Parts: sequence; C-alpha cells; structure tokens
Amino acid sequence: MNAHEKRIVTEEGLDARVAAIVEPVIEDLGYRLVRTKISAANGCTLQIMAERPDGTMTVDDCETISRAVSPALDVDDPINRAYHLEISSPGIDRPLVRASDFERWAGHEMKVEMAVMQDGRKRFRGTLLGVKDDAALLRLPDVKTGETDTAALPLADIGEARLILTDDLITAALKAEKAALAAREAEQSAGDNKPN
Repeated sequence: MNAHEKRIVTEEGLDARVAAIVEPVIEDLGYRLVRTKISAANGCTLQIMAERPDGTMTVDDCETISRAVSPALDVDDPINRAYHLEISSPGIDRPLVRASDFERWAGHEMKVEMAVMQDGRKRFRGTLLGVKDDAALLRLPDVKTGETDTAALPLADIGEARLILTDDLITAALKAEKAALAAREAEQSAGDNKPN
C-alpha cells in the first residue's frame, strides 16, 4: 500500500488549511492523514484522524503525532482561538479518502455524499464493490425493475464517504488489524535477528 497515496476526499476552508500544515508532518513520521475537522466540541476541538499505511493506529502512534504536529500548528497558528487537539484512528466505520480505501473495503456497506450530483441525487448508500475507471462502484439496494443496481460514482466528485458499522465490518476490521500487527511484529523480529 502506498504510504504517500494522495487523498481524493479532502477538506475545505479552515479544515483544508490545517490539513496542509499537518499532512507533511504526519507523512514524515510514516503515517497517513485521513481527515482533519474543527468542531465546536469542548469550545473548539481540532480532530486529526490518521493511520499507519497498514490501517492500524495505537495510542502511542497518536501521542507521536500529537507531539509532532503541535509545534507546526503553533508556528502557523491557523485557528484564531484556544482549541483542544484530538488525534485518533479512523475507527471501524471510517471515512474513505483514498482510492485504495475503496478497494480495501470492497464488500462492505457504505454511504456517500457527493460533492457533484450524480443521476439527480447526492446521497447514495449500498455495498461497495471496489473501483473501476476512477469511480467507486456501489451496489444499490431496492432498485426499481429495469434500472441498474450499480452506481459508478466518480472518485473526484465524492464529498464524503464512510463505511457503515455492521457485524461483518467489525469482524473484517479486527481480522485486518490482527494481521497487520502480526506482520509488523514479524518484520521487527526479522530486523532484530539480522547480523551486525
């Protein structure tokens, strides 16, 4: 998986300004930015979602990112009031922001809010089938007879895409995390056993 794969679903306004400041810092540490979001929670909260390229994220990873992005945010000072910094993993019902996310989570239910209307609508919900020709393929439930049950949603026109929490998704996410952690441990163990 490409650690520096560009996000196709990005922020706007002040959130985008913050993302431009923190994304290079996060990437230099070997992580990938998923999303930044400023909200009114606790007065003002800046949430930064990030992950390792394998999709995992630990509390230690969150602390590492927090220590690295705080000075960059202090220098550029994009938020003109006091705020709480919150670093988190994307979670199981995560936003999908890269083409590889749409491939990786194929077979699971998702909802999409389009930035550009498609077939007279902006909201879609269905089963993600993957990516073809720079479009997310989504199998739609409850389609009228004679209509196609698959929507091809151009990745460049997606405003927000998010997985829907289901038992299958929880099982798949836990299995993927376990495999990624095992692979990381094996890699570290192999590195420890190399002769000097």
